[in-house]
Amino acid sequence: MNVLVTGSAGFIGRNLVEHLNSDECPEVVEVLEFTLETPDELLDEYCRECDFVFHLAGVNRPKDETEFTTGNVDLTARLLDALRRGSKAPVLITSSTQAALDNPYGRSKRAAEDAVFKYSLDAGAPVFVFRLPGVFGKWSQPNYNSVVATFCHNIARGLPVTVNDPSAPITLVYIDDVVREFLAVMGGQMGEMDEEGCYSVDVTHQTTVGAIADLLREFKRSRDTLAVPRTDDAFTKKLYSTYLSYLPTDSFSYPLDMKRDERGSFTEIIRTADRGQFSVNVIKPGITKGNHWHHTKNEKFVVVSGTGVIRFRKVGEEQVIEYPVSGDAIEVVDIPPGYTHNIENLGETDMVTFMWANEAFDPENPDTYFLTV
Repeated sequence: MNVLVTGSAGFIGRNLVEHLNSDECPEVVEVLEFTLETPDELLDEYCRECDFVFHLAGVNRPKDETEFTTGNVDLTARLLDALRRGSKAPVLITSSTQAALDNPYGRSKRAAEDAVFKYSLDAGAPVFVFRLPGVFGKWSQPNYNSVVATFCHNIARGLPVTVNDPSAPITLVYIDDVVREFLAVMGGQMGEMDEEGCYSVDVTHQTTVGAIADLLREFKRSRDTLAVPRTDDAFTKKLYSTYLSYLPTDSFSYPLDMKRDERGSFTEIIRTADRGQFSVNVIKPGITKGNHWHHTKNEKFVVVSGTGVIRFRKVGEEQVIEYPVSGDAIEVVDIPPGYTHNIENLGETDMVTFMWANEAFDPENPDTYFLTV
């Protein structure tokens, strides 16, 4: 299957092409990419060969308003004329919710929609006009594609962002949801059209400009607080992924506070308000750590390197229970409340243990009581 993608170097185009070239794509395809750098004569050749067209090329922030016509209307007409002479392939075009508005950009997108509908009548080919709101995700160009891209870029670099009206509503769709629906249409699975014959992406997110800025600032602070966002909220999860894609390439890593002593080290990695705390504990050979118990706090220990033993004794009783642990046979050991416990390194190298606690450590209420096993 030959698939023509105009605007393949743009935000939506790059994401779509990568999906088309991946194992996720339901069809075996050859992607015919058309960009600003593609020789004009190739458009006719591609239109003779293609079995499906994604027309994503367009202009939304020109230096001159006349570019709306050349980039949105004229290019669409050129493409459709070439298809009429060639394969008469189905066309999916990205329009905008602004096509319903009376502004230069909206009028140019509406004119492109009308040209596509006329092509469908003339050629008898299916067409799919997607009116998209703001699209966000990786590879979107800051100060061009969307406010989300601009905010992500600036906040990740400590640059200011301008929020004139924090309560201003905004409707967004995520790039992966957009591409997923596009691939479904190419595979013959169409959603419902509106009264104007247009399609929309099913999964949308309603928020405000201020809420986006606040979340992104929270993401930036998370390197200091060690917090991670709530991934059970779909929009927060997608926005955090988007934010990380805008990190400067020299800022992917960040230091942690390693609490070191003669026994080894303890380093907190992640803490959350509702999912507890995750840390890594390094124990030197022959060293025992722990010898305490908790009323309510519970933990999970996972030894990933080295060899040792975790010992338990129920408070008030004498029986000691032992669990051998080794990085050669990784398993989880639950640390129940009411049991004093310790962990000893029996090997000749450092023992590394991942540790999860159901609550982040609170020095005002540590729920930790010394008692030897």
